[in-house]
Amino acid sequence: MATYRIAHIKEQGQQMIIAPLDSSFNSKTQGEKNDFMNAFQAAATSAGLAGRVALIWKSGSMVHFMAPQPWHPFFRSQGIYQLILSNINKELTIR
Repeated sequence: MATYRIAHIKEQGQQMIIAPLDSSFNSKTQGEKNDFMNAFQAAATSAGLAGRVALIWKSGSMVHFMAPQPWHPFFRSQGIYQLILSNINKELTIR
């Protein structure tokens, strides 16, 4: 069981549940990343949070993310990582 600090925001008419993750997430396989995202979505739904999950992490100076395709321009915007960190407003526990 782990607890994550998240940003639950509404952007461009979409409810977003965004989890900033540790840089070690970058070394996981794509399958592990997908499994984690699915578990995170299930936990968010169980907690009654509206919206879809997106994951964001830094590796070196690069910002990486996993999010629904229509959200990619938002996640590619300048300063997005700091914006997400400044909007942390909830915690979510994954079992």
